[in-house]
Amino acid sequence: VATTTPDLTFPATAARVQAELGVPPGAAFDLQAVCSGFIFALATADNFLRAGQAKTALVIGAETFSRIVDWSDRATCVLFGDGAGAVVLEAADDSERGLLSSFIRTDGRMHDLLYVDGGPSQTQTTGKVRMAGNAVFRQAVEHISGAMLEACARAGVALDAVDWFVPHQANQRILDGVARKLSIDPAKVVSTVAVHGNTSAASVPLALDAAVRDGRIKRGDLVLMEALGGGLTWGAALVRM
Repeated sequence: VATTTPDLTFPATAARVQAELGVPPGAAFDLQAVCSGFIFALATADNFLRAGQAKTALVIGAETFSRIVDWSDRATCVLFGDGAGAVVLEAADDSERGLLSSFIRTDGRMHDLLYVDGGPSQTQTTGKVRMAGNAVFRQAVEHISGAMLEACARAGVALDAVDWFVPHQANQRILDGVARKLSIDPAKVVSTVAVHGNTSAASVPLALDAAVRDGRIKRGDLVLMEALGGGLTWGAALVRM
């Protein structure tokens, strides 16, 4: 489970989900990369499958950011929402479908651009979201664009061969900025930010689900998912549906 807002400090939310689903003993753990969490979790699950350590992986992004926003800070509180989404990955031999490539990075030198000002060890509180908005925007456009190009290069796929782009729904300004930088047709970018806001690790699977349900994304389509979050963290994953 990719989450920044777990129900409890421990055990992991994934362990509780495992119990609720009646899944037999196996690896179940949380992963914390904030808004990039779902991309990081996809890459991690893919590595488990390729290494033969698992045959099936349930990858979840779930957040309740309404619990940690500062409602007196209009610059941030209006951006975030709560939500959850999930995908199931299965190991397969010589399949043309699935995760073709991924690229994930963290640069802790920029940790103070987007963070929560508390925690159980430091302040014995959950803290509130703090963000340097303009700086995050600049970093997001630069690093998300780079991650997208790297994921495509690793798979030997040209960017213009991608059918759909499913970005983290940070805000429309970042989505538009990345599209302009890479000369992407805005019509190929799935945007759900107006529906549920920035749901952090949940936003990519929620947007993916929306585009599958309404028929835009179909079997066989090339889909590029991308995100940037606190840490700073960023990444992209290329999938053949």
